[in-house]
Amino acid sequence: MAEFTLPKNSKVKIGKTFSNANGASNKKTFRIYRWEPDSGENPRLDTYEINLDNCGPMVLDAIIYIKNEIDSTLTFRRSCREGICGSCAMNIGGTNTLACTKAINDFSGDIAIYPLPHMPVVKDLVPDLTHFYAQYASIKPWMQTQTPPPPDAERLQSKEDRELLDGLYECILCACCSTSCPSYWWNSDRYLGPAILLQAYRWIVDSRDEFTGERLDNLEDPFRLYRCHTIMNCTNTCPKGLNPAKAIAEIKKLMVTRTL
Repeated sequence: MAEFTLPKNSKVKIGKTFSNANGASNKKTFRIYRWEPDSGENPRLDTYEINLDNCGPMVLDAIIYIKNEIDSTLTFRRSCREGICGSCAMNIGGTNTLACTKAINDFSGDIAIYPLPHMPVVKDLVPDLTHFYAQYASIKPWMQTQTPPPPDAERLQSKEDRELLDGLYECILCACCSTSCPSYWWNSDRYLGPAILLQAYRWIVDSRDEFTGERLDNLEDPFRLYRCHTIMNCTNTCPKGLNPAKAIAEIKKLMVTRTL
């Protein structure tokens, strides 16, 4: 009989407990994944109890408060705090999302915070996105043309053509969708994943780009595109409300129509 278990060095153990909310009526407990690559120890889950009256309303506010006031060793990424940069993407309460736009009050009990799943961890809540960005570069995410631009104007497009980019250009490459996709978990070495395929479609559908055929050729592969099984996790988890699954379906439709 097959037995499936985690390697001993990957099992998450119970960590330290911190609290500075003694006597506070408005308090919250956060359980945060911690891993220090140089320590040689297993990852652990540290517990922090804080007084919510001392921090802002978002999960990122609480994490920043914990780092500033309780445990300066906590490591995470953040930048804009406005849902624009995607830096603070992490798994919060079992869902991949942005810490800066996720409200603490959305949770009734303790809040568990982990790094994005199925990615190598650099430290604590910081995933290694090297491979993810290499895949992004592979689709050549810039306008490619053969004809010279107009001498006295920009490359223009109609309002109708511009509207085709809605729901695509807003992607901030936070990787929440790709790291929620089982197909990407098991085949990320060859499958591009929903975030990158949405970005690919953004350029395929751009009326100003003149390399549509080459872009489709680049995706014509059993894994790069077709490993998508329309599970829809990507669309359900996107913190920007985008629909990567639809973009992937549109690419598949273009693949079919160009061969008919």
